[in-house]
Amino acid sequence: MVFTHDTDLVLRHTAVLCNTAPGHGSSGEEELPDLPSVLAWMEEWGWTGGIPDDEADVAHLHRVRERVRGVWVAPLEEQVAEVNALLAEGSALPRLVEHDDQGWHIHATDDDAPFADRVAVEVAMAMVDVIRAGERDRLQVCSADDCDDVYVDLSRNRSRKFCDGTCGTKANVAAYRARKQRQPEG
Repeated sequence: MVFTHDTDLVLRHTAVLCNTAPGHGSSGEEELPDLPSVLAWMEEWGWTGGIPDDEADVAHLHRVRERVRGVWVAPLEEQVAEVNALLAEGSALPRLVEHDDQGWHIHATDDDAPFADRVAVEVAMAMVDVIRAGERDRLQVCSADDCDDVYVDLSRNRSRKFCDGTCGTKANVAAYRARKQRQPEG
């Protein structure tokens, strides 16, 4: 395991969050357009604590999502500055917690803080681990020509090239077809 369980989970969650924005993900459309979709997404990812209760909270999450995507691909100095800003703005105060059979892990905001702020601080805390471990190269953008989704490369040899969508399959099929075309008949 490259990262602790909670960092691993937050990084995978962050990639999915980033890929819900318009122009990203499998649909290319906004995948968190309203409060019911955000609540369903929270449940799917096991978020605890206070829940958003209006469209302003959804808009706040969208703004955080764009900031987080920027952090994902930023050069180190910019990444560090933005991580520090997210922690400060979220009034991060890390503490150990244990709930939902997840074992001991860190929460760095109050459970009743606005959901988008909690997301921002959780991502920032995970990025602290990534930067300190020298593992920034595990935060990737899909190599497919027609995709810019982000993902976490947790493979042992850091060989992953494609997002969780169908990009890897498409690339493999295209490579297979190209090889078949180059082969002489008979």
